[in-house]
Amino acid sequence: MNPVRGITLKVMSVCVFVTMFAFIKATSGQIPAGEAVFFRSLFAMPVLIAWLVSRGEFPGSLKAKDPMSHVWRGLMGTCAMASGFVAIGLLPLPEVVAIGYAAPLLVTMLAAMFLGERIRLVRLSALLLGMFGVALVLSPRLTVMDAELTTRLETIGALTALLGAVFSALAQVFARKLVATETTGSIVFYFSLMSTSLALLTLPFGWKFPSVLEASFLVTAGLLGGVGQILLTESYRHAEVAVIAPFEYCSIILALGVGYFIFDELPTGIMLGGVVLIVIAGIIIIERERRLGIAHVGKASGAVPNQS
Repeated sequence: MNPVRGITLKVMSVCVFVTMFAFIKATSGQIPAGEAVFFRSLFAMPVLIAWLVSRGEFPGSLKAKDPMSHVWRGLMGTCAMASGFVAIGLLPLPEVVAIGYAAPLLVTMLAAMFLGERIRLVRLSALLLGMFGVALVLSPRLTVMDAELTTRLETIGALTALLGAVFSALAQVFARKLVATETTGSIVFYFSLMSTSLALLTLPFGWKFPSVLEASFLVTAGLLGGVGQILLTESYRHAEVAVIAPFEYCSIILALGVGYFIFDELPTGIMLGGVVLIVIAGIIIIERERRLGIAHVGKASGAVPNQS
């Protein structure tokens, strides 16, 4: 165990994923979300395969013992990714990242419903605090009383981002089940394979032949997604989840910087206040689950960091 190395790899993965989303956002006005999912997933696979080969785990680690769980995990993860890509085209990047923080809170609820995990008072209180923070971030986009604070597209973006968090949480619940029987390589590979295949179903709905610049952005996003997943997976080999997980929240700092300097997006005080509440709640839940010994799974979908 090397906590410093684990933390370093985790922060590097967050940086890579935020950069990946910046490339996707740069194409969002021209490239449909389904097409972006296709490029993101397809070009992540060569990176993942090369990593497995370097570890001597290809193709042996790809044997699936629970194929249907891979299917459900892939379906939920693909929906989460697509929702995230739609949302970043309609909302500032920091807001989408902040709303995405609802996913680990929702995992706590879903794990209680489907995996039989108990929610005690501390986690329940943190869960309510976090969901209040999410509602605070969402509120300006859903307050139709003030026309200056919201538009129809922004409302759709906020709801889509929240829907993406729900799908991401469901994907994490299925991933928690998969780690009992499947290798990390198989979980990541079959997710990428399935999301690539599902994205092709959106081809009849208006894919666009990308320009050279757009294609370079999309391919780069895919390669970065593969690299980010490797860094994330490796980080959990060097330190406990409870040590690494809080560094997920540095993504909001990076997203604020990218949003401000690249996309000219300014955060609001309400959004920042909501983020603070969500982060506090998330850290409380992480610490509580560490004490209870509940297993965590790194996200592998390539959605907004918090990568499930």
